[in-house]
Amino acid sequence: MSRISIIGGGLAGLTAGAFLAKHGHHVQIYEQFTELGGVAATITQDGYKWDIGPLLLEGFGPNELVRNILEELDLMQQLRIVKEDRGLSTPDFTFWRPKEYQGLYWRREMLRKQFPDQSTNLDRYYRFYVRMIRIVTLFKQSEESQGLKRYWLKLRLLLTALPIKKMQEWNATQFLDHFFSNEKIKGMLAGILADFVTRPSEFQGVGIPMVNIETAFDKRIPLAIDNHTIQPQYNYIIGGCGEMVKKLVHFIENHGGSFHTNSKVQKILINQDIAEGIRLENGEEIESDIVLATSDIFSTCNSLIGKELLPNSTQHFLSGIKYMESVFMVHIGVDFDPTPYQPAALCYYYGTYDIENAVDKINNGIYHEGADGFLIYIPSMHSSEMAPPHHHAITIYTVAPNHIKGGDWETQKEVLADKLLEYAEKTIPGLRKHTKTRIIMTPIDFRKRINVHHHSFGGLPPIMGQKGFAHQTPIGNLFYAGCQSESTGGIANTMNGGKKVAQIIERYLKSK
Repeated sequence: MSRISIIGGGLAGLTAGAFLAKHGHHVQIYEQFTELGGVAATITQDGYKWDIGPLLLEGFGPNELVRNILEELDLMQQLRIVKEDRGLSTPDFTFWRPKEYQGLYWRREMLRKQFPDQSTNLDRYYRFYVRMIRIVTLFKQSEESQGLKRYWLKLRLLLTALPIKKMQEWNATQFLDHFFSNEKIKGMLAGILADFVTRPSEFQGVGIPMVNIETAFDKRIPLAIDNHTIQPQYNYIIGGCGEMVKKLVHFIENHGGSFHTNSKVQKILINQDIAEGIRLENGEEIESDIVLATSDIFSTCNSLIGKELLPNSTQHFLSGIKYMESVFMVHIGVDFDPTPYQPAALCYYYGTYDIENAVDKINNGIYHEGADGFLIYIPSMHSSEMAPPHHHAITIYTVAPNHIKGGDWETQKEVLADKLLEYAEKTIPGLRKHTKTRIIMTPIDFRKRINVHHHSFGGLPPIMGQKGFAHQTPIGNLFYAGCQSESTGGIANTMNGGKKVAQIIERYLKSK
């Protein structure tokens, strides 16, 4: 049995810890904050509950990443989930799931009525959409198969992807220009990139259909278009994402693991390029056979390890990383029913079609105050226990720079919260008047919660050519996981990265 110290109690550390504990290792998780879960935690105040990160989650559908992980740990049946969808609003039109089911292509038909001159272009785009879903499905099926079946699936994958080979080098701007001449349609399809704080000119174009999955807008759409074309499913966790955090924590404890909150790791102890343990801020040193770091890559390499101990190639890699920006988030508890104004628990409200310029402003420290867009999430619509009877919990948030140009978050947060709510009240009137309690979370709060110098909401931005940090570091016995690792960000990828790094550690220990 190996002694494994995990730095960070977010989903990456918890998932890795669960698998390592399951295999008999002595797992200790050190979390500098007072609570576990990182940005996957559910917070409470005055009888209301809000999630601070995840919203409508991918990965819980049949044979999808999160479900597979939780089933391996026998935890899936302990969670209550509900299949759902979301809305999308632009300055000119809004998508809400129609009362009567209208099939896979109902959004295409709505856009065709709105922009009749784009009918042919919409047909072309949706044919490409199906092709991309098929490519992703075939890739996944081939990775899970063996022998002749795997060979056959890879051959089908190659033949399906071959006609779009040249398009794989296009950015999202080039991709959208190829399909559409209408700026509003292009802005609508690129709008979600603002949530990643990624300019369309930086994002891989063929990924546009994958961030505009049709099942996200109508839960009645069947996942399977055909046997080799299967769309993702979207779910909420009843009671909030913190319920999944609790299940992972209990699993680790039941398998002999332990947790240490309010325990900030000051240094990873390294001797002759081998990690031998960790030192806490209080001076206590813990000997370890394996150290797994899950905090942001900047803090891990520059503070916990020490830049001077890393090879030049790693230092060069780190110097080229671009980071995502943060968010400004307002949680409120209200004493009225907002559902007549927003019929789904989640809706994205785009305020601009110029995503390139909107992201540029954020990257340069210019905060739009909600004018360029925001989202409204009402978790009590799917989980009544997240608010008192006849009340609702509501989260309004928008992407924001870590540091405001010419100002600061702490002194401005109350005024900026009111401005964001003012924009939200154009959709749901009376939010401020009916607010019974509220929590404001600025980039400063996120930095403190997960102990980072630069809060990167969602990890590294999905910029073309940018890769995350490898799970196996250049330092012996030291591994890395989290949203800035090679597994990338998002709940599904972060948890899959935790599982993957646990497998790498297992192989590494067996090889020693």
